[in-house]
Amino acid sequence: MSQSPSRTFRVAVVGATGAVGDTMLSILAERDFPVSELVALASERSAGTTVKFGDEDIVVQDLATFDPSGVDIALFSAGGDTSKAYAPKFAAAGAVVIDNSSAFRYDDDVPLVVSEVNPEAARNRPRGIIANPNCSTMQMLVALAPLHRQAGIVRINVATYQSVSGAGRSAMEELGRQTGDLLNFRDLDPQKFPVQIAFNLIPHIDDFLDNGFTKEEMKLVWETRKILGDDSILVNPTAVRVPVFYGHSEAVAVETRDKLTVEAARALLEQAPGVEVVDERRAGGYPTPVTHASGRDAVFVGRIREDLSHPHGLNLWIVSDNIRKGAALNAVQVAELVAAER
Repeated sequence: MSQSPSRTFRVAVVGATGAVGDTMLSILAERDFPVSELVALASERSAGTTVKFGDEDIVVQDLATFDPSGVDIALFSAGGDTSKAYAPKFAAAGAVVIDNSSAFRYDDDVPLVVSEVNPEAARNRPRGIIANPNCSTMQMLVALAPLHRQAGIVRINVATYQSVSGAGRSAMEELGRQTGDLLNFRDLDPQKFPVQIAFNLIPHIDDFLDNGFTKEEMKLVWETRKILGDDSILVNPTAVRVPVFYGHSEAVAVETRDKLTVEAARALLEQAPGVEVVDERRAGGYPTPVTHASGRDAVFVGRIREDLSHPHGLNLWIVSDNIRKGAALNAVQVAELVAAER
């Protein structure tokens, strides 16, 4: 933490047994968050099991029967329905809720915060709730925000290549199972995904909307505008699920109001918080989800080059761990912002 608060906090992690909840617990311990008591919460079926918080084994409690009184900060990662049902109860009891679902992202009275981009927004939370953006939006804006501040982004074309961990543990299990089945010449039976995911690409994440885009794609539109505070930014997204376990990748083309050279963009990115530039014009001189992003905190940027089709255009390749930075780390960083206020 950049600033040591003068007090400690009773922290609840809702969805503590899930992939993101488990990572939240790890990051809270790694970053030495000032916890006086850690409360692990999940559904009734997980109650009584244990999770790790540093060297401690924490018994998981049933969210449905838990009294939130006395909780200072609650990190939610248990799905939108759970957030809608319980986040307002925690906030009413005095907790600051940091929610990882899409339940509150588009509400005008709930700030949508990326810690490196708009940390000041976390202070204005009339409902006691702060929303975490979608993982694909988050990593994109950590990289693009410094370019927008310098040159004014007018339009973003983005194709995402999103790992199966973004669809949960069952999706990772399906990729592993299908890979084994294919290598052993067994028939496949897709359950989590509509078609085979192993050795395949699926240009479909979340539900289709009336405009032909999916909800996952429209999240990039809605959330970019809200976080950057500019409704005029045009975003043209395509979201693709790929057979990778951890780490989302994005091919991004931006058009800026003012000309931004490759050299200027690289210099801005090298100074940007949370960004690591890996941009050498040689084999392996670029980030990938496996070799760079998986298990790491940074948003990695490479393949920085001018857009041959637009005089004010730049192309970038952006990679990040969707579970770590895309969900858990940002939630903890926002919690640090809240702790620093107290």
